[in-house]
Amino acid sequence: MTAFVAPMRSPTESPQSASHAEPRTAVVSGGSRGLGALLVRRLLAGGWQVATFSRKAAGLPRDGSGNDWDERFFWQQADLSSTASLRDFVAAVAQRFGHIDLLVNNAGLLAEGLLATVSEKTVQALIAANLVGPIILTQACAKVMMRRKRGAIINVSSINSVRGHPGVSIYTASKAGLDGFTRSMARELGPLNIRVNSVVPGFFATDLVASLTPERRDRIARRTPLKRLSDIHEVADAVMFLASEGSSFITGQTIIVDGGYTC
Repeated sequence: MTAFVAPMRSPTESPQSASHAEPRTAVVSGGSRGLGALLVRRLLAGGWQVATFSRKAAGLPRDGSGNDWDERFFWQQADLSSTASLRDFVAAVAQRFGHIDLLVNNAGLLAEGLLATVSEKTVQALIAANLVGPIILTQACAKVMMRRKRGAIINVSSINSVRGHPGVSIYTASKAGLDGFTRSMARELGPLNIRVNSVVPGFFATDLVASLTPERRDRIARRTPLKRLSDIHEVADAVMFLASEGSSFITGQTIIVDGGYTC
């Protein structure tokens, strides 16, 4: 039997390096605050063209150092609960930049409450924002990626999809659905060289953590093997890794960033 020997490659060469002569384009949902805003800034700093949407323009990143962020940054008003606005946004991105290489489904909606008391309106809003919206956005972006047969899609899920917590059952259902969607789309889009993965953050600086009492935060930290809550930059690091060529053979995975909380 003859052993397989991989061809030699220079340390700086990657399977997709030849395709990056032109700027890569990223779509990040919810880029006006929190993790989304941080990802937008980091991608811009890395030379990407970045498009994002939100219901309001407040808080969007602006460069002050004379760089070409304004040329490489695009924002349009859109709402996760409006599928028409999402499709219009993706069409505008494709017209502006010509292609899409990365989608980060980051935006979402959180509402707490026991199932017995939660309203039907809240149920529908959570599912629309956290599951239906990302599905529609993925569909629209994937069609653009298919033209060049390459791309990466990253769904930002939640630790609640891995371990149950009271008061967030609908939110949990929506994020668990997003993880399942990730695995199926990895199968569908893999032959087109489009990778699909989920990042599953633990407790970090989000609206969910902001609502916790100091005692509850301390209890979570004590139950975490690393004995602390995550920094938002550590979650962004995982997203950036999955967006990079260093993860070129990773697809269909859920990368849990929780300091060991669920182990």
